[in-house]
Amino acid sequence: QVQFVESGGGLVQAGGSLRLSCAAPGNVLSIRAVGWYRQALGKQRELVATITTQDNTNYADSGKGRFTISRDVAKNTVYLQMNSLKPEDTAVYYCNTVIAGLYPLYKWGQGTLVTVSS
Repeated sequence: QVQFVESGGGLVQAGGSLRLSCAAPGNVLSIRAVGWYRQALGKQRELVATITTQDNTNYADSGKGRFTISRDVAKNTVYLQMNSLKPEDTAVYYCNTVIAGLYPLYKWGQGTLVTVSS
């Protein structure tokens, strides 16, 4: 596996919840901070949540108080719990590394589509 593999997206009504999962390549969770990114139609990809190797987390303003990023190193998996979803959360969600000042290390995966209906 040479890239992250995302899953768990779907169609949900506004106010609902989804939990996304991301299978990580190799031992990247042990050596790199990893984040969830999203790209809405016609917009640039943006970082929404980050988790470090020390389990410190950081969120974009858009997800603060609603999104929770976590990871299970034994399962090589990163999660994003999304609550109180809004139509503006509609996007394709991706995982990748987060390194200040550098482009993510891995080729982008297929992502997982989240659609929030109003």
